Amino acid sequence: MSPTRPAPVAAAAVVALAALVALCAVSLATGSRDIALDAVWRAALHPDDGSRDAIIVWQLRAPRTLLAVAVGVLLAVAGVVMQAMTRNPLAEPGLLGVNAGASLAVVLSVAVFGVGSAAGYAGPAFAGAALAAVVVVLVGMRAGPRTDPTRLLLAGTALTASLASVTGVVTLSDSRTFGDYRSWVVGSVASRDPADLVWLLPLTAVVVVGALLLVRPLAVLALGDDTATALGSSIGRVRLAGFALVTVACGAATAVAGPISFVGLVVPHAVRLVVGRRERPVLLGSVAAGPMLVLGADVLGRIVARPGELEAGIVTAFIGAPVLLALVLRRTGAR
Repeated sequence: MSPTRPAPVAAAAVVALAALVALCAVSLATGSRDIALDAVWRAALHPDDGSRDAIIVWQLRAPRTLLAVAVGVLLAVAGVVMQAMTRNPLAEPGLLGVNAGASLAVVLSVAVFGVGSAAGYAGPAFAGAALAAVVVVLVGMRAGPRTDPTRLLLAGTALTASLASVTGVVTLSDSRTFGDYRSWVVGSVASRDPADLVWLLPLTAVVVVGALLLVRPLAVLALGDDTATALGSSIGRVRLAGFALVTVACGAATAVAGPISFVGLVVPHAVRLVVGRRERPVLLGSVAAGPMLVLGADVLGRIVARPGELEAGIVTAFIGAPVLLALVLRRTGAR
C-alpha cells in the first residue's frame, strides 16, 4: 500500500482544526440563552468585566466545552488503539467492560455511601472502570501474550453482561439510587465539576503522547503475532501497554462524563475514509475528530430540545448505532 499522501493529510488537518475552533465558538454561544458571536469574543477578551455574558461564557460554557473536547480526544484515541491492538475494526473501548465497571461503581457509591453529585461520581467511576479492565486483561491473557485478541473481547463482553445485571438489581431495589444513576448513565458534559479539568486536561495530553509512542509497535502487531515476534516486537508488553492506555483514557472520560458510547467506534472509521489506513495519520486525525463529535453532539442536543437539552450520550448513540449496523453489513457482504 502506498503511503498516505502528505498534502491531503495536511489539508484535512487544517479543515479539522478550523471546524473544531468553529464548534467551540458555537458551543460558547449556544444554550438556553444564546449569545452573539461578537459578544462571545468580547467576553473571552474581558473575563473579569462582570457582565452576564462573561459569567455565562467563562463559568458555564467554557468548562463544558473544554470537558467535551477532552472527553472526545480520550474516547477517540482509545478507539484507535483498541482497534489496532485487537485487529478488529468493530472493536469499541466499551468492550473492555469499562463502562459497565464504572456504572456499577457509581451505583454502589450512591446506594452504600450516599454520594449524590456528579463531582462525587468521578472517583468511584474511575476506580470501577480500571478494575473491570484489569479483570478483562487478566482473564483474556491468561494463556500468555500470544492469546487471540478475540479472547479479550469475549472476556470484556461477558464481564459487561455480568456487571450490568448486578447494576440492574441494585438500581431496581432502590428508587433513589435509580434516580441518581439515571441522570449520570446517559452520558453528558453538562453540570460537571470544572475542577475536574485540572487533572483531566494534563491526563489527556499524556494519553495522546502515549498513543503516539505506541503507533509503531501497534503497526507491527497488526502484521500478526508471528511476524511481530520475528521482527523483535514484545507482543505481551505492547498489548499490556495498549490496554493500560485504553483503560486510563476510557476510565477518565467515563468518570467525568458518564458512558458516552460509539465515539471510539465511529471516529477512527470516519478518519480512515479521509486519510487512509496508516496508524499515525489516523491517530492524529482522531484527536481532532473525536472532540468534534462529542462537542457537536452536545451543541446539537442543546438546540433540538430547547428549552431543555438532550444529553451528548444520547446523540452519539443515535449517530453511532446506524454506523455500527452499516459496518457489520459491509463486513458481512464482503465475505
